[in-house]
Amino acid sequence: MNNPTQNNKGFIPAHGGYRHLKSYQKAEIIYDGTVYFTKRFFGKYDRTIGQMVQAARSGKQNIVEASMASGTSKEMEIKLTNVARASLEELLIDYQDFLRTNKLPLWDKEHKFAVRLRVLNKIPDATYETFRKAIEHESPEICANSMIGLIKVASFLLHQQIKTLEQAFLREGGLRERMTRARLSIRNKGSN
Repeated sequence: MNNPTQNNKGFIPAHGGYRHLKSYQKAEIIYDGTVYFTKRFFGKYDRTIGQMVQAARSGKQNIVEASMASGTSKEMEIKLTNVARASLEELLIDYQDFLRTNKLPLWDKEHKFAVRLRVLNKIPDATYETFRKAIEHESPEICANSMIGLIKVASFLLHQQIKTLEQAFLREGGLRERMTRARLSIRNKGSN
């Protein structure tokens, strides 16, 4: 579903529209990159493949589920968005472990390729193609560090999203409050 589901007459707000979220777009790139990375750098029967791909998938899919649940449960939306962030954090550790166990350097934020990655991350509507050269580079150091950079951006976006959801909940309340306001509005119109 590309467009948010909207009900202009009821108390259920517009929801869905996850494909427009920058966090989802980054998570999709991370998932695709992780599938590529694990096939390339791990043995066919290595359990790490399934764990990393599942963490990447969980990051992406929980954004979808949160977006769709948002119409009726702001609490569920916040929880699932945080699960997405936690899954990507788990994946981040896997990439860092890969670098450490293969005696490859973890880039600091001032590394020239890390700076270049930040530039690429600012491109509106970036896709896998935007990052393909880095993700599929012949150097495992560049591949893993690029994925780490993408995960950090997605995690930051999800953190900001959670803060925004928290503020929206404080301003607007949850489903029960919207239901009560809608019902009282109908009653008040009926008595006038």
